[in-house]
Amino acid sequence: MPDAQAGASTPGRPAPGLVLGFDFGSRRIGVAAGDTLTRGARPLGVVAARAGEPDWPALERYLRDWGPRLLVVGVPYNMDGTPGALTDAAQGFAAELGRRAGLPVISVDERLSSREAADILRAKRRSGERGRRVRHGDVDAAAACVLLEQWLRGAAAPNE
Repeated sequence: MPDAQAGASTPGRPAPGLVLGFDFGSRRIGVAAGDTLTRGARPLGVVAARAGEPDWPALERYLRDWGPRLLVVGVPYNMDGTPGALTDAAQGFAAELGRRAGLPVISVDERLSSREAADILRAKRRSGERGRRVRHGDVDAAAACVLLEQWLRGAAAPNE
């Protein structure tokens, strides 16, 4: 899927605003919100999926409640860069999400985002910053945050 930029004020850079990030999975979809001005992101939660079919009403509530300008969807690839088992499904999800939202969607390589998210959450648990154990849904939402932050650092960088 080609990358698209909404209202870019400079070629390759999005206009300032809120962006939602999604970590697609066949059982859960992590959701995070970020801002192109602050380049920060935070996990929002997870949306259930059954047999790879997302809970579209729940996703549409996030879209309605947060009013993003742009959507970022993680697409999983194998470590060697070849398509993985969920690559096609994630790309299909990204296309349908963009169609339903009427917004541009940027697809990003999400390799290792879930591992990085789990490591971050475990470190917070060990330090006492996080009180409860790490659940799968926590990792999915944190992975959406990780991939969104990675995109924000790259796409929202100062003018070169």
